[in-house]
Order: sequence, then C-alpha cells, then structure tokens
Amino acid sequence: MAAYRYCEAVTALQARNFSYGIRLLPESKRLAMSALYALARRVDDIGDGELPPDRKTEQLGQTRALLDQIRAGSVSEEDTDPIKVALADAARRFPIPLGGFDELIDGVEMDLKGVEYQTFEDLKVYCRCVAGSIGRLSLGVYGCEDPALGERYADTLGLALQLTNILRDLREDAANGRTYLPAEDLARFGCEQGFGQPVLPAGADFTGLVAFEAERAQRAFEEGLRLLPLLDRRSRACTAAMAGIYHRLLGRIAAEPESVLRGRVSLPGWQKAYVALSGLAGGRS
Repeated sequence: MAAYRYCEAVTALQARNFSYGIRLLPESKRLAMSALYALARRVDDIGDGELPPDRKTEQLGQTRALLDQIRAGSVSEEDTDPIKVALADAARRFPIPLGGFDELIDGVEMDLKGVEYQTFEDLKVYCRCVAGSIGRLSLGVYGCEDPALGERYADTLGLALQLTNILRDLREDAANGRTYLPAEDLARFGCEQGFGQPVLPAGADFTGLVAFEAERAQRAFEEGLRLLPLLDRRSRACTAAMAGIYHRLLGRIAAEPESVLRGRVSLPGWQKAYVALSGLAGGRS
C-alpha cells in the first residue's frame, strides 16, 4: 500500500544505519519495521525541531492520541496520515507492543524538560525509553523464542547503542546545552565542562572518560547480542547488521577518543554494507 511506501522512503532517506538491517528482512517484516521507524522518527523530529516547548509537548500529545486510535482499531486506509495507516496495519499483522512508543515519547519529554543524569542508573532509565523501547517494539515484528529473555537482551542492546550515540554526539549535544553522561562520571574525570570546545579544560582526563564509558557500552553489547540466537535467521541478520554498525563505530571512538570533539564519527558506506552482509551470513561484527 502507498502508506508503507511512504514509510520505506522515510527510512531510506533518514535512517541509513537502520535501513541496512531492514533490507535483510522478508517483505512483511520489512514493511512493518519501516512503519515502526517512521513513527519513531516523527517523535525524534518533534523533540529535535525548532518549535517552542509547549508546541512540542502538544505534538507529542497528538502522537499519543494517534497510538490510542491504533489500539482502538479505529484507523481506516482512507486516513490522510500514511504513518498512522501503515503502523495500524502492521499492528494488526504483528503483536507489536505499542506501549514502547509511549516510552519513547517519555524519553523525548525528558529532553524537553532538560533532565540531567546524576548516576548511571539514572541514565539507564532514559536509554530504556529512547532505545530499549525500539528493541522491544522490533521484537513484536521479529518474534522471539523466549519473549521475556528477549526483552531483557533488547533493552541491554538498546543501552549499548544509545551509549554509543551519546559518545558520538558529545560535542554536538554540548553545543545545544545538553550533556547526557552521568554527572558523577564527569566529575570523576574532571570533564564537567569543555565538550563544546576543541580544547579541553586543564586537568581533564577526557581519554579516561571515553574509555570508561566505551567499556560500559562494550559490556552492554556483549550481553545484548545474546539476543541473536533467540531470533529467526533473517531477523537475526537484521539485528546483527544494525548492532554491528554501531559496535564498529564504538570501536573507532574507543581507539581515538578525541575524534568526537572534532565532529561526528561515522563509518563509510562500504563498511556498513560489509557488516550487513556479515549479519546475513551469520557473523557478528
């Protein structure tokens, strides 16, 4: 249907890392995952957009209302919102836990409120909302041999991916007045200030900070990737591809911590394609 084609176009244009994995799925799952991503992207775009906070809050509320309509089964194919139509169809075909989107919205609302994280346990709550939720939503499409264990591993893999994102975006976030790393970690390494500048404050152990957080992310990857054997071959390949791209990105950051202060670290397209093919072949990158 046209609604799915729209969601696929959004995914291909705005989620290149994500789309490498989605391409490995059979059509029905690929379309459903595109619908999931398209709504998640809409929520993120609301949070990152230029509207004043009250308008963002209003739009997030409208998105919650959209989810209620899908739960109630009151969305028709004649609806003018293609993302709503596609997601409603996907939710009829797969047991998607739509509450994951409510958690994603909760996470974006934390950003709007300027919530700061004093401890790693505090940060994990945020990561569960903005990243673990996507993993749990995806499991509804993939299917899983052990749903309870799968949700646990999906949450942990989401934590790994979000920690990698946080490290990658340190300078950009600081320029926008946001620091996601726990305050106790920043104080421990003397890095309370300076991410928005190419020169760190005197005495700051930035390399030590990145190594500490990268090791946390690495441990989360190791546990979260235990999800893979619980999935069917194509879903496993999709997850391995997406996680593998971020895992390689983490490796680059860990090898050269100060690179994140110069700009966004990324992988070339050929490496992403290689990781995706490795996932299809059953490897882990």
